[in-house]
Amino acid sequence: MEIAIKLSQFLLSLSILIILHELGHFIPAKLFKTRVEKFYLFFDIKYSLFKKKIGETVYGIGWLPLGGYVKISGMIDESMDTEQMAKDPEPWEFRSKPAWQRLIIMLGGVTVNFILAFIIYIGMTFSYGEQYIANSEVKDGIWITNPVVEKVGLKTGDKLISIDGEKVNRFYEANEKIYLAKEIMIERDGKVGKVSFPTNFISQLMDGKKQSLVELRLPFIVTDVAEDSHNKAVLKPKDIITSFNGKPVKYVDEVLHSLDSLKGKTVPVVIKRDGKEINASLKVNDSAKLGLAYAFRIPYDNIEKLGLYKVSNKQYGFLESIPVGIDRGFKQLGNYGQQLKAIFNPSTGAYKGVGGFAAIYNIFPNTWSWETFWSITALLSIMLGVMNLLPIPALDGGHVMFLLYEIISGKKPSDKFMEKAQMVGFVLLISLLLFANGNDIYKAIFNK
Repeated sequence: MEIAIKLSQFLLSLSILIILHELGHFIPAKLFKTRVEKFYLFFDIKYSLFKKKIGETVYGIGWLPLGGYVKISGMIDESMDTEQMAKDPEPWEFRSKPAWQRLIIMLGGVTVNFILAFIIYIGMTFSYGEQYIANSEVKDGIWITNPVVEKVGLKTGDKLISIDGEKVNRFYEANEKIYLAKEIMIERDGKVGKVSFPTNFISQLMDGKKQSLVELRLPFIVTDVAEDSHNKAVLKPKDIITSFNGKPVKYVDEVLHSLDSLKGKTVPVVIKRDGKEINASLKVNDSAKLGLAYAFRIPYDNIEKLGLYKVSNKQYGFLESIPVGIDRGFKQLGNYGQQLKAIFNPSTGAYKGVGGFAAIYNIFPNTWSWETFWSITALLSIMLGVMNLLPIPALDGGHVMFLLYEIISGKKPSDKFMEKAQMVGFVLLISLLLFANGNDIYKAIFNK
């Protein structure tokens, strides 16, 4: 069932993005009286799951969910229809239209992607408002959950002040910014200090296990106990360990840091259960484990119920949602631009994190949440828009590049040149897809 939910979200999001992107090309093409031969969701190599001709256009659904396309008459695209291009131009063909019209048609897809993302962020702001924990509320500092972050100099208990000169206002914005950080200002033991990050920090993260970087410090809340654990008879889900080995503990990290020195020992603990305190003993095995799972991140509602941190809630009217949603969209666009810049800088090692369709599929959760679904879809829409603007001939950005050259120089590249450029772009695009999806396979095998 969980796989079905995850797959449904993936296919629905992909379908929305593809259909709207292709509509971005289709609508201006029709407005400029350019013939559109095919409009397809997914690729129809050899056969289609569904197709129907309405007017001059065949609408269909292919069987390969790796994208979609519109086939515009008189345009050199991935179909490489050289037979059509060998004939004299017809008035309804793409190549017969003025350069400015062709430019609008080619920019239509990415324009829709960006507009869609901003509309989603505005809608989410209006529907859900904003819920966050202010960084100033994190009185006892952060919990370092990734050993790579600890290796570069951050420690559990540090208070984040700024990342690359930008003040940290909301706690959960920190993870995203730390990935690309060069310098972080912190407060440790009442003193302000600086932690510098190496250029290859992302590479180090990619080489390790996939896990978050920093989290809120939480109490030791038991979520599950292994069947073969020595502590199975002692602990129950929702138990909270408040004292460990004779010492009061406020946070789970305090317990975890003491386990290595207690291998094979039985230690006294105090457990809070249903509002009552219970004295008990727990066995630490030879691997410095307790044989149980604990809360790593908990919902905002539970954070408030437990009185751990103050959760801020902001609700917006429709008009108020517009500038807030637009600002959120621009921030995501800027963040993705920074990520893309890091990917194209080999020294960062960020290219190791490039993923294909499996990586996109894994972004979606196993449970259905419309808020999460729309948040992911908006981000993917931005990614699709930016990627399609890359100046690779097989992508929209490649066509735009040649059209801008034509408009500026007054010279139109020959059809033969465009055919060769399209072939080179297609090879580059296939190489990128193989690399991204190959990364998925490698991580699935070696980074378990």
